[in-house]
Amino acid sequence: MSFPHLDASGRAHMVDVTGKQPTVRTATARGFVRCGPEVVTALRDGTAPKGDVLAVARIAGIQAAKSTPSLLPLAHVIGVHRASVELELVDDGVHVEATVGTADRTGVEMEALTAVSVASLAIVDMIKGLDRSVVIEDVRIVAKSGGRSGDWVREGETR
Repeated sequence: MSFPHLDASGRAHMVDVTGKQPTVRTATARGFVRCGPEVVTALRDGTAPKGDVLAVARIAGIQAAKSTPSLLPLAHVIGVHRASVELELVDDGVHVEATVGTADRTGVEMEALTAVSVASLAIVDMIKGLDRSVVIEDVRIVAKSGGRSGDWVREGETR
């Protein structure tokens, strides 16, 4: 098996995508921020001491999607043409979902994962004073479309 991010000598390098044609591509990632019921109540009531946690997390995730190449050394600089972060409060935490889209030469899976990760980190940052046991769980790609490999949906994904 060969890995495209390794050259013939086994050294990491950026994959050359200059010969590929731009196509419309999307990716959706999900994760979960597990926290205690007192935090969920504060989030529902808008009484978290640091302000509107969900608004900050949403913006942080969108900004992160656009900043992915500065965080991941081998990620390509692509046009992020769509980035949305949806947050759903449930009894034991916050579901985080990001969808990122482009019309470019490579996919946006890393951008979607980065958006979920940073949105989740923003939640943790803003609630850690209320709940030190908060945990980020199960960050994963759940669907992608476009590109050479076509469409894909993770088996068993619902919500």
